[in-house]
Amino acid sequence: MTKGPDAFRTISEASDELGVPQHVLRFWETKFTFIKPMKRAGGRRLYRPADIAVLQRVKILLHDDGMTIRGVQKLHREQGLSRILGQQAEPAAVAAASSAPTESRAGDAQVSATDMAGLRAALAAVEAAKRRLDAALGA
Repeated sequence: MTKGPDAFRTISEASDELGVPQHVLRFWETKFTFIKPMKRAGGRRLYRPADIAVLQRVKILLHDDGMTIRGVQKLHREQGLSRILGQQAEPAAVAAASSAPTESRAGDAQVSATDMAGLRAALAAVEAAKRRLDAALGA
């Protein structure tokens, strides 16, 4: 049985999908503050689709583009998560969301900083896909 595109992935599923060993994912988690998978009781990691998108970009930056770990850290520190995801500049909505305190959504539910980072990553991925689609339709 295959999981849907919005399903959470275990570390072994994420590892298989990304083509990276599990210990590398755990190592990246220690080096990059923006990689924060959900953790269940007992410490079991669950990766959201936005987490997978971020990990894929980190893999590309490190393995394909030849950046160093410090280089990716500096890129995140200076230009934000949206730049890591391949955008030229942070959209105003993402910048506002990243500077806003935890917001209330759907009644009294609080959105954690980790969830906000995941939402920002998902937004950035959708905006990048829209730009590619617009370019393809315009050609």
